[in-house]
Amino acid sequence: MNPLTTPALTSLGIAPAGSTRTAGGSWFEAMAQAWGDTLDRQAQQLESLSAQISAGDDRPATITELSAQSLRMGFLSTSSHTGLSTVGEALRTLAQKS
Repeated sequence: MNPLTTPALTSLGIAPAGSTRTAGGSWFEAMAQAWGDTLDRQAQQLESLSAQISAGDDRPATITELSAQSLRMGFLSTSSHTGLSTVGEALRTLAQKS
């Protein structure tokens, strides 16, 4: 039997051995939740900086910080999409081979 198609490995998308499952979810869902939480925190930081600027703190340092944090948000968003898509495709491929 091919080690990549053993029942233990094909169930990785559900719950890998020794994992701590989220309430009613898989580790894949936990990973997606973690990405979502990270993106939410970054969005809150952007909102805070935007509020500062709207309140009159339009110093170049504040505007530059907002620009930097906006770029960070873009990076995080792209990374989360890439990571989730890659793992999702790997799980799909693994399931097809079982």
